[in-house]
Amino acid sequence: MAGGTASLYARGRQTGRAATRDPKWAQVLIIGLGLTFFALFLLAPLALVFTEALRKGWSAYFGALVDRDAQSAIRLTLLAAAIAVPVNLVFGIAASWLIAKHRFRGRTLLTTLIDLPFSVSPVIAGLVYVLVFSSQGWFGPWLQDNGMKVIFAVPGIVLATVFVTFPFIARELIPLMESQGTEEEEAAVVLGAGGLTTFLRVTLPNVKWGLLYGVILCNARAMGEFGAVSVVSGHIRGLTNTMPLHVEILYNEYQFSAAFAVASLLALLALLTLLIKTVVEWRVARAQREGA
Repeated sequence: MAGGTASLYARGRQTGRAATRDPKWAQVLIIGLGLTFFALFLLAPLALVFTEALRKGWSAYFGALVDRDAQSAIRLTLLAAAIAVPVNLVFGIAASWLIAKHRFRGRTLLTTLIDLPFSVSPVIAGLVYVLVFSSQGWFGPWLQDNGMKVIFAVPGIVLATVFVTFPFIARELIPLMESQGTEEEEAAVVLGAGGLTTFLRVTLPNVKWGLLYGVILCNARAMGEFGAVSVVSGHIRGLTNTMPLHVEILYNEYQFSAAFAVASLLALLALLTLLIKTVVEWRVARAQREGA
C-alpha cells in the first residue's frame, strides 16, 4: 500500500512538472526574443557609442577627455556624487532603521515622502530649487547679502543630485530590515548591549549587502543625473557642467566625436557599476546559501 502511494505521488509530481514545463520550441522562441531585444536595444546602442567615440582615432578620443572643460565636468560629476552618496547613506540608514524597527505616528507619511523623488520629475525638482534659492527666490536676497550662491553654482548641483538620489538607499534597506524583524536586537539588549553597540554589531552587519547595493545604485544615479542638474546649473562651461550636460553641449555644437567620447566614459562608469552590482548579488546569493 505504501509503495503504491509513493508511486502515485512520484507520477503525480512528474505529471505536474510536465504540465508546467514549456514546450521546447516555446523555450527557444522566448530565449531568442529576449536575446534579440537585448542585442538591439542594449548592446547595439552601447557599441555605437564607442564606435562613434573612436571614429577619429585614439588621439582625438583622449584629446576630448583631457580637454579643460571635459576635465571640469568629470571633476564636478565625481564631486556631486561624492557628496550626495554619503548624505543619502546617513539618511537612508537612519530612515530605514526608524521605519523598520519602530512604530510611531506619521510612519506611513515618512515612507511616502521618501518615495517623492520617484514620482516628481527631476526638472520640477530643479525648478523648485530655483524658486527657493535663486536671486529672485525666497532666500535669494539673504544669500546674496551674505555672499553665498546656490543656483548656477556647485551647491545647487549637489542639492539637486541629493534630491534625485534620495530614496535609493532607504528603499533597499527598509524591506530588508522589516523582514529581519527585531528579535536579534532585542536579544542583544537583553544581554546588556547598548543602543549604539546593538546598531553597530547587530543591525548594520545584517544589512551590509543591501546597504552596499543601495550605495551602488545611488552612485550610478548621481553620476548620470541630467534633468534637475540642467535646471540649476546654468550650463556654464568649465564651471557648472557635469558630464551629461557637457555631452549635450558638445552634441549641440556638432562636436560628435568629442560628445561620444565623454559619453563613452559615462558608459564605462555604468559598466563598472554593473560589474560591482553583479559581484554584490553573487556574494549575497552565496551568503544565503551558506546560511541556509
